[in-house]
Amino acid sequence: MQSSGRFRNQLLATASIALLLAIWQVLAFALHSPTLPTPGLVAITFWRATLSGELPYHLGVTLLRLLGSFSLAMLLGCAIGVVLGKNKTLDAFFDNWLVIFLNIPALVTIILCYVWFGLVESAAILAVVINKLPNVIVTIREGARSLDKDLLEMAQSYRFSKRKTFLYVIWPQLHPFVMAATRSGLALIWKIILVVELLGRSNGMGYQLHIFFQLFDVASLLAYSFAFVAVIQIIEVGLLKPLDRKTQRWRR
Repeated sequence: MQSSGRFRNQLLATASIALLLAIWQVLAFALHSPTLPTPGLVAITFWRATLSGELPYHLGVTLLRLLGSFSLAMLLGCAIGVVLGKNKTLDAFFDNWLVIFLNIPALVTIILCYVWFGLVESAAILAVVINKLPNVIVTIREGARSLDKDLLEMAQSYRFSKRKTFLYVIWPQLHPFVMAATRSGLALIWKIILVVELLGRSNGMGYQLHIFFQLFDVASLLAYSFAFVAVIQIIEVGLLKPLDRKTQRWRR
């Protein structure tokens, strides 16, 4: 039953993508405009950029920035979120800070980091981390607040070690919040990285998209964009979803 349901979902997903491509193709033929190339032209552009090595290089640079900034934001955000969720005094003190940083536009933070620290790689990574960090903290803080106190008292009564308490009591309850922060983080952070690269870097996907914009090269714009979206989808389907299913096996 589960396999048939999974096959049905895959079939529906494939049909959905096919319909989207068909609509795109019809609109491209109807408008007959260089601002809307056909899917075939975008695919050819993607293939040529891949063979030349240009697309893999810039994609790799952006993914390295994504990995570094995402890891820093998640590690710091999880640690701070747990502390604020468990300490009401610190939470009350820093709550306004979170509200302020959540509402500062990403563009402002990026520009300030470049002005203060220069057009260097560390400033680019710092700008991305600052933009992502408040979202992680708020999500994990809510998870820490919702921890079941009865389970924590039970672990204390049975004299669980700190490691055992974390693995078998705290982590299963925090896991959904960590996954929510991870998924929303991937969706948000790569968009911020593109702006960071557009404004102050000489390589990466954002830098290339800026060049294509100046040249009105829409086919290359779409080819590079779809390449990056495809990589993020592979991370989601190939890593995050299997990891989520594995860690949620204890649920009925």
